[in-house]
Amino acid sequence: MIITIFGSTGQVGKQIVKQALHNGHTVRAFGRNVFTAGFPEHERLELITGALFDDKQVYNAINGSGAVLSVLGGAFDGTDNTRSLGMKKITEQMQKAGVKRIIGLGGMGVLSISEGSTELLMDETSYPAEYLPVGNEHRKAFQFLQASKLDWTFVCAPDLVDADATGSFHTAANVAPVPNNFKINTGDVALFMLDELKRNEYIKERVGISN
Repeated sequence: MIITIFGSTGQVGKQIVKQALHNGHTVRAFGRNVFTAGFPEHERLELITGALFDDKQVYNAINGSGAVLSVLGGAFDGTDNTRSLGMKKITEQMQKAGVKRIIGLGGMGVLSISEGSTELLMDETSYPAEYLPVGNEHRKAFQFLQASKLDWTFVCAPDLVDADATGSFHTAANVAPVPNNFKINTGDVALFMLDELKRNEYIKERVGISN
């Protein structure tokens, strides 16, 4: 499968690139700094320098792909709209290109407090205030996915640990998993996202995940 990755130079993005190539996928790594990110040369790796808010560049990176993985990062203080407006741009161009499958990465606060509830974890008064600015960015990104006609999955991760995959983690649809240790290795996030491309178990759902 040809996979376009947005956020490929981040901690999770680099794990996805490595694992996707190992699994035999063709990878399009999109970003401003892909040629200085230290990616190894590989016949199935295409590095695409581009700006996330340029319609044509995003469209060209997506067109002809089988799926998109979005692991966009940015500031945590609310001054950076990369996560939300980036998702808006990606979903718009996916629909123009006729590519339907996307798996995005957000934060745990966008999960529901319980099964069937419309209230999110980040709406609880006990939710840490320092996580609210980035949580609101994740919420907006999730809303853009919901409003699209795409086959989306939104991974709502707790604290990310920059470490390789263990293969040992828990998931749940729309709520936090049990047990929940409030952390997940970046390698395990990548492993789950690539596995979900094959299984399609969580179409149009959020996913809680934890080591």
